[in-house]
Amino acid sequence: MMLNKLLDGFHGKLTSSKWAVITKTSQDTAVRDIHDLIERGLLVKEEGGGRSTSYRLVVE
Repeated sequence: MMLNKLLDGFHGKLTSSKWAVITKTSQDTAVRDIHDLIERGLLVKEEGGGRSTSYRLVVE
């Protein structure tokens, strides 16, 4: 699961494009997955936006 990769120390910026490649899904599915995890409070959107939008795991 992708969350395991994030918890195990994913290096670099997480983008929807990287998510799609790693999970072998479409870009649209990657965006839906990411937004679902944001709603659940597990990911947050980094500053910036556009094509360079990145996300990080919420660590409490």
